[in-house]
Amino acid sequence: MLFNSLEFLLFFPLVTAAYFLCPHRFRWALLLAASYYFYMCWKAEYGLLLLASTLAGYGGGLCIGTLPQNDSRRHLCLTVSLGVNLAILFAFKYFNFFNDSFRTLFNHFNLFYGVPAFNVLLPVGISFYTFQTMSYLIDVYRGSQRPEAHFGKFALYVSFFPQLVAGPIERAARLLPQFSAVHHFRFDRMCSGLRLMLWGFFKKLVIADRLALFVNAVFDQPENWQGISYIVAGILFGWQIYCDFSGYSDIAIGAARVLGFDLMRNFNRPFISRSITEFWQRWHISLSTWLRDYLYLPLCGRSTSKRWWVISLLLVFMISGLWHGAAWTFIACGALHGTYLILEYLSFNTRRRWCEQTGLKKHPRFHRFINIASTLFLLFFGWIFFRAADIREAVHIIRNLPTGLPAWLNDVFHLRRAALAPVVVGHTLWELLIGVAAVTVMETVQLIHDRQGISEFLAERPVWCRWLIYYSLIMTILVFGRFEVVEFIYFQF
Repeated sequence: MLFNSLEFLLFFPLVTAAYFLCPHRFRWALLLAASYYFYMCWKAEYGLLLLASTLAGYGGGLCIGTLPQNDSRRHLCLTVSLGVNLAILFAFKYFNFFNDSFRTLFNHFNLFYGVPAFNVLLPVGISFYTFQTMSYLIDVYRGSQRPEAHFGKFALYVSFFPQLVAGPIERAARLLPQFSAVHHFRFDRMCSGLRLMLWGFFKKLVIADRLALFVNAVFDQPENWQGISYIVAGILFGWQIYCDFSGYSDIAIGAARVLGFDLMRNFNRPFISRSITEFWQRWHISLSTWLRDYLYLPLCGRSTSKRWWVISLLLVFMISGLWHGAAWTFIACGALHGTYLILEYLSFNTRRRWCEQTGLKKHPRFHRFINIASTLFLLFFGWIFFRAADIREAVHIIRNLPTGLPAWLNDVFHLRRAALAPVVVGHTLWELLIGVAAVTVMETVQLIHDRQGISEFLAERPVWCRWLIYYSLIMTILVFGRFEVVEFIYFQF
């Protein structure tokens, strides 16, 4: 079931009404049944995978929690539980990738390779709920989280439907206690949650899905396009993926808020970041902090070796890329972002001296603009690998970025109509203008976000202004939204 489907518009109000009418002691069971129904709408059999991950996490947590800290069997319980979760993830998401890679390698050397492919549909959200279960197990092992004895509430922690498919990846210490708390219906929370959901639907249906019309046309057939089209498509894809994923997060956080639950903020105005380091503190925060706490810090430990730091950081980002998808393009994208961070750190003193020598620091606003623009350039360039079908197509696009640019710039300089041709071929001009206008609105709202969130901002407006904004958003969605059922980009991860 998709958030942007008619089924969800019927499902969510019914679940909300039943939840607040249901006695507190039965609410966990209602939410658990609703969450499994929500997930099994895609493919009922994959509910068994969700259950297997839950059983491994629940059993492992109890086993670790009942053993003394110095008992070596705790490590064995952790290894087995993590192993089961990772084995499920590997089998359904990564087996065919590694299998095909080995087959290509063997064929290159004319060697026989007879391992067949594992032809199954990738379970939606498997990376998200696997990481959530793993964080619980590691926290219990470290002693920072008590094992959950109530199987139903633990199963709900793994499968809670607002954030099951694409996060945020919640920590047990934050979410588990909320399932035992008594949540009374509060009108202000309902309004706040619905405002956030409305904003999420606007970003998804009006911005992301409409930008996808042009982005998909270029990236699905890159041989039919050239320089300026690649550049425009790359920039618009950056906005598409942001509006798509943050739109999902807004709907998820808003839906949970209506029910009385608080989920962590997953995005914090990432496109105003002044560096790649700052960007990863603002983008997909639940995954960034997960990788930091459970992978990067254990790898680095207390080592002061710069070489080991470089290796660890690069490895973490390559794993992050692989987490997003079983393809070499994702690994390349992760490696590129890791390289950005390493070069950013190593060049810090040089860049600071250059700013002082050129007097750039005397103009802080211009300096900030340069930093933001250069960060966005690096991001949009790196996302070519993220969006391209394979490495060959990514290289083709990068090599042909300058193609046709001189002629196009000449047309722009002379205000010729031909300047629009490479961009608008196959699409009406108004579609592109709607997308650009929507992006401009998005950028303006990000400046508002510097002080407060969109839901809080709307709540502080006068009643007439607030309802005017609601009406405008709803009418914009109804008139310009794409109502074909288009999956969220991160569902494939």
